[in-house]
Amino acid sequence: MTRYKVWDPAIRIFHWTLAAAFIANAFLIDEDAKLHEWVGYGVMALVGLRILWGLVGPGHARFSSFIPDPGAVTRQVADMALRRRRTHLGHSPLGALMIGNLLLSMLAICVTGYLMTTNTFWGVEWVEEAHEAFVLWAELSVLAHVAAVVLESLRTGVNLPRAMITGCKTVPDDVKLEP
Repeated sequence: MTRYKVWDPAIRIFHWTLAAAFIANAFLIDEDAKLHEWVGYGVMALVGLRILWGLVGPGHARFSSFIPDPGAVTRQVADMALRRRRTHLGHSPLGALMIGNLLLSMLAICVTGYLMTTNTFWGVEWVEEAHEAFVLWAELSVLAHVAAVVLESLRTGVNLPRAMITGCKTVPDDVKLEP
């Protein structure tokens, strides 16, 4: 087993704080409560900071380090289908697509949520419906993300949740490592 330092503290704090805020606003806090709105502003701030960190942060945090090309996505899907044990030091191609999906989903939720607080869009049905649709999409995406993390952890032998807690990936010696 080889241990690699991958995720910096900012990425790990962002990940778990966003997860907690999303769960709180989607399932625990009454949507009419002022706290729901403030948590939404917090999510918007988190996503803004993550976008900034994706431009100036260290190696694996940068978007330029993990934007996948179609060939990389195809190779990862083939690896999964053929049960090849290959892992990526940073984000996998499919993981990178999920990050983009989740960041855009959070932005869409925040924008439509904010619009609902303005005089122009308060009570406008399509804005509320869009907000609810984006929340549902994000919920389904989070479920897919968690399932994929569990399945990839089992398939590759790399404990991905632990890596997002400790910042280090421990890769078995018999697993081929992709950059």
